[in-house]
Amino acid sequence: MVAEALQLTPGTRYYAGSVLLLHIRHSSLLPSTLAEPGHFPAIESILLAIGILVSSVLFFWRFSPILRNILRSKKDANFSLFPLSGRVWDFFWEVLCQGKVIRQRPLPGLAHAFVFWGFLAFALVSLNHIATGFGLRFLSPTSILGGFYFLFAAVWALLVAVSIAGLFIRRFFIRPIWLGEKLSYESGVIALLIFLLMATYLAAFFVTNGGAAVKSLWWAHTLTLLIFLPLIPHTKHLHLVLSPLTVFLKNGGFSTIPPLSDDEDFGLVAGKDITQLVSLQTYSCVECGRCTEHCPAANTGKLLNPKEIILGMRGYLNEFGPASDNPLLTEQRIPSPDNPPAPYLSMEAAFQCTTCGSCEYQCPVGIQHVPIIVGLRRGATNTGAWEDDYGTKLFLALEKHGNALGLSAIERDKFIQKQAFPIFDGTQEYCLWLGCMGSYDPKGREIIADFARVMQHLGTTFGVLKKEKCTGDPARRLGNDLVFQTLAESGLKSFETARVQKIVAICPHCVRTIANDWREFGIAPQIEHHSEFMARHRDRLPQQSGDSIVYHDPCYLGRYQEIYEEPRAVVARAGTLVEAPRSHERSFCCGAGGGLAFLGEEKGERVSHVRAKELAGTGAKVVGTACPFCNTMFRDALTAVSEAPPQLLDIAQLTARALPASQPQVSGGTE
Repeated sequence: MVAEALQLTPGTRYYAGSVLLLHIRHSSLLPSTLAEPGHFPAIESILLAIGILVSSVLFFWRFSPILRNILRSKKDANFSLFPLSGRVWDFFWEVLCQGKVIRQRPLPGLAHAFVFWGFLAFALVSLNHIATGFGLRFLSPTSILGGFYFLFAAVWALLVAVSIAGLFIRRFFIRPIWLGEKLSYESGVIALLIFLLMATYLAAFFVTNGGAAVKSLWWAHTLTLLIFLPLIPHTKHLHLVLSPLTVFLKNGGFSTIPPLSDDEDFGLVAGKDITQLVSLQTYSCVECGRCTEHCPAANTGKLLNPKEIILGMRGYLNEFGPASDNPLLTEQRIPSPDNPPAPYLSMEAAFQCTTCGSCEYQCPVGIQHVPIIVGLRRGATNTGAWEDDYGTKLFLALEKHGNALGLSAIERDKFIQKQAFPIFDGTQEYCLWLGCMGSYDPKGREIIADFARVMQHLGTTFGVLKKEKCTGDPARRLGNDLVFQTLAESGLKSFETARVQKIVAICPHCVRTIANDWREFGIAPQIEHHSEFMARHRDRLPQQSGDSIVYHDPCYLGRYQEIYEEPRAVVARAGTLVEAPRSHERSFCCGAGGGLAFLGEEKGERVSHVRAKELAGTGAKVVGTACPFCNTMFRDALTAVSEAPPQLLDIAQLTARALPASQPQVSGGTE
């Protein structure tokens, strides 16, 4: 900037920069250049070689069992490196830029980023440092390039020292509960070693060449480096080695559930079912607790802790290995001194997950918790090990009636006739997908009816399928692959028979399942959520004023499909938008996902009550939703947590209430 202001040429700028660098080197900012030993006796070089050899052998001795467990794990079905563009971008943003680390926890995230970037800056310094011990130094402190780079590294050394000290204080003195109750003293040792590496490097700027202090600092720095290396494999700092690979190789898409490999694959039943990607991810966990901090189950007194699920998988691999037939879930394992119960891999914990995806969204090292938890559910459900009255009732309802509520299809027919919905015949622009909630739930029907009025107001032609079954979302998330496959194939056939080209739905679970999960069995027509449809036509929607509306981001619309602004655009036409304390990608779950809406009473505090209290606490007159499951969960929750609960309306209802009176309005919402 200064050079540009002075209108210097590139060559002049380089010269000016060199002069400035020399000025800094010889000014009082640093007493001298980096001091390095000029000569090493043969015995010292031999000792250095022995030290490097011992350190390397210890590292690989401790790392080889981990690498062996990863490589001997089952290969991932249908894994492909392509397309590479997404993987390269994730690696650049999440690893090199530390974007997710900083964005989700700015202060500690920035401290961690400084440590990471400092290590990258120090790579060349460390290589030169070791080479110096063998008389092979390639960067000299007295050269312009070497002098500049050593000063550059000194800045990073200072940042790393301050950052690692701050992270040490946070972990051992502030101690956020998400880091866990147990203190990891190994982490303290690692932090001390990193601090010593930086301190010994910086100290070399304050001593003169030729003195004993130079050689002492050089050896202190070297020994610290050699001690640091073997400690990595058996500490959380193993992520330094594995997490770049984990981020690059993770399954594409958010919370993508991988297909089963063959008819003998039932999910994660035992060690032999653990895949290479799962093994890699479990060993990459940095134990930061971000997943736990945002998990609705962990926040409401449930047994589930996503961090402990991952660490439990790691513990299993270390104890039994990837070829073991020993069941993963403790309820399936016979307790013994050699096989102690592990509550973090219990059946109960695995089935408390709402599959909201907060854990995966927050994870800075690429761990995909939800597919792993669904994999455990698959193993328990597909083998019959999971026994739950509500789950059994749900699966029977899906098999017999084709809907999660277990009602006869005649009830759906009556609703269609009452609303005079046209049957889709291939001539209409859209197929309006009703879903289980829109077909059978009273409030879900109100949302569908109001959205149909919005479509009519916009002059959009639509029809509904004469027969429609559940997408299989609850079966998919609870691990029943047979029921899910049956429903998916039936749905694909229905679309093909009816010649459907475009679909619109009020349920983000349906949208996600049809668009993504059905791909195992065929490609469905284009489908979009009703918030996308209305946002595209927002200029033609009635402009309202008066009510303050707090919008709740559904997990399966926000994190799963990255649809945040479209529903807000619709809400903004209906009133004054108010943001909840946790919104957008940090939105807190309603508690219905993962099939939990059908599994009976929760243990601990109800997830829906926690979120409803937060929404009511904003003081907004209306709670706006964009998912019929969220609407259902908040219906009773708002009344339970507030003496004067806000009105509860879907975004379609918010819009429809202002339509011309000539179009009879079906719903009025829930007070």
